[in-house]
Amino acid sequence: MKYVRHVSTRVTPQWEQIPGSTQIPNSAGGYAFPVDDWVRLDRFLILGSEGGSYYAGERELTRKNAEAVLRCIKQDGLKAVARIREISHSGRAPRNDPAIFALAMAAKLGEEPTRKAAFAAVPDVARTSTHLFQFAEAVQAFGGWGRATTRAVAGWYEREKVGELAYQAVKYRQREGWTHADLLRLSHPKAPSAAHKELYAWIVDGVVPADAEALRQIEGFEQLQKATAAVEAARLITEYKLPWETVPTELRSSPEVWAALLEEMPLTAMIRNLATMTRIGLLVPMSEATRKVVGELKDRERIRRARVHPMAILAALKTYEQGHGERGKHTWTPVQQVVDALNEAFYLAFDNVEATGKRWLLGVDVSGSMSMGAVAGVAGMTPRVAAAAMTLVTAATEPHHVVMAFQGSFVPLGISPRERLDDVVRKTNGLPFGRTDCAQPMLNATERKLKIDAFVVYTDSETWYGQIHPVQALQQYRQKMGIPAKLIVQAFVANPFSIADPNDAGMLDVIGFDTSVPALISDFAVN
Repeated sequence: MKYVRHVSTRVTPQWEQIPGSTQIPNSAGGYAFPVDDWVRLDRFLILGSEGGSYYAGERELTRKNAEAVLRCIKQDGLKAVARIREISHSGRAPRNDPAIFALAMAAKLGEEPTRKAAFAAVPDVARTSTHLFQFAEAVQAFGGWGRATTRAVAGWYEREKVGELAYQAVKYRQREGWTHADLLRLSHPKAPSAAHKELYAWIVDGVVPADAEALRQIEGFEQLQKATAAVEAARLITEYKLPWETVPTELRSSPEVWAALLEEMPLTAMIRNLATMTRIGLLVPMSEATRKVVGELKDRERIRRARVHPMAILAALKTYEQGHGERGKHTWTPVQQVVDALNEAFYLAFDNVEATGKRWLLGVDVSGSMSMGAVAGVAGMTPRVAAAAMTLVTAATEPHHVVMAFQGSFVPLGISPRERLDDVVRKTNGLPFGRTDCAQPMLNATERKLKIDAFVVYTDSETWYGQIHPVQALQQYRQKMGIPAKLIVQAFVANPFSIADPNDAGMLDVIGFDTSVPALISDFAVN
C-alpha cells in the first residue's frame, strides 16, 4: 500500500489539513491558515462585518470579530487603542463605524490604562457629531456612562474653535437616537468662552445667540428654517455657508437650492448626492453645475485632501450609472460626463504607483461566495466587484501581466487595462462561476511554464476545492521553475482565515481596499 498517496506534506487536498501545519477548518468546509487576533483587529477596523459573507452571516462575523477585538484589548490594550486610532485617522477604512465600536469596547471593557487611552482618543476617532453619537450608543451597550465617559464627551464639546462646533451642531442635529442636547445634559461641559456658552444655550434651550460672529451659522440656520422660497433659501445658504442637512425638507428638491449648496459642498457630500442633483435637474449635459462637478472629480489634490476612499467612489459610480438606487423608487438619467469623471476619480483616489517591471499573474475569484455580502458595509459592493476593480488598477499599472478567473477551470478573464471601470464591473458580474481552486494560478503557470514573479489572488479567503493547497502549489512552482515567486492574497471579507502561510516570507495577506494597497503590493513584489 502506498501510504503517501493518502498523507503528504507536498500534495494535500484543500478539504484536508496539511500534516503538521497550523491550518484550521474554514467556514466553507476546507482548511486555511488562521490569522492572529491582531490581523483580525485590522480586518475588522478596515472591512467591518456588515453584510456577512456567503458562508458566515453578519451576526456571526460581528460576534467573532468582537471576541477577537476584546482579546487584543485584554492582551495589550494600549496597542489596541493605538491601532484603532491609527486606522481611523489614516483614512484606510471606508467607514468609521468599526473603529467607534472597538474604541467603545476598549473604553468600557479594558484595564484602567486602556480605558484612559481610549477616552483620550475620542476626539481623534469621533471626529464628527455622528461619530460621537455612535460612541455614546456603543458605550451605553457596554455598561453605560461613568465619570470617564462624561469627561471625554465634555472634552469633545470644549474644543477651542467654537465655529467648528457650531457647524457640527447645525449639520448633525440627531443620529443614533441621540441629540447634542442629550449629550450636553449628560456631560455638563465647561464653556471655554462666552461664544461656547451661547452655543450650549442654543442647543439645549433654543436661545438664539445675540451677536456672536463665530456663531453666524446659527443665525443663518434659524433664518433658513423660516424660509419658504427657494431663492431666499439659496441666498441664506450662500451667505452663511450652510450644509444641505440644514435645508427644510420642502425645499430639498429645488435646483436653485442645490446650486447654492454645491458652491461650498465638501467633496464626499458631493459624491453622495450626485444622483439627487441629477434627479432634480441641476446636473444636465453641458450645464455649469455639471462642469463644476466634473472639475472637482478630476482634481487629484482635492481628492487627496478630502481623503476620499476609492470604494466610496466605486460605490457612487456603480449606483449612479445604473440610474436607480438599491432602495427606494427614485430614478434619474445619468449624465455621461459625470460617469466618465467618476471613472477617472477612482484612479486618482489611489496613490501614484510606478510599474515594478515584474511579471504578474492575477487570479480573480468569481465564485458564488464572492457575490454575497457587502465589503465594509457598502451596499452593492460585493467582494466580486471590489476584486474586479483592484484587478483593473494593477493591470493598468503593470505592463507584464496575465489576468485569469476561477470559473471551475482557470481561464483568461479578458480584462484590458484600457477598459473603463464600469465596463469591467459589468463584465465580472455577468460571468458564470464554478468551484474555486486558489492553487490554480501556480498550477497553471507551472504547466504552461510561465515565468511569473508575483501571483495575486483576489478572494474572500473561503476556499475548499482542489487536490492541493495554494501554499504547496507555490512551493512546487518555485522548485520547478527556479523562480522565487511570491504570493499576495487580497481578502475582502473580515473572516479569520488566510490562504497565505504566515510562516512563509514570500507570502503576504493584504486587508481591504484603500489608497495604500497598490503601492504595498508593488513594494512586496520588488523587495
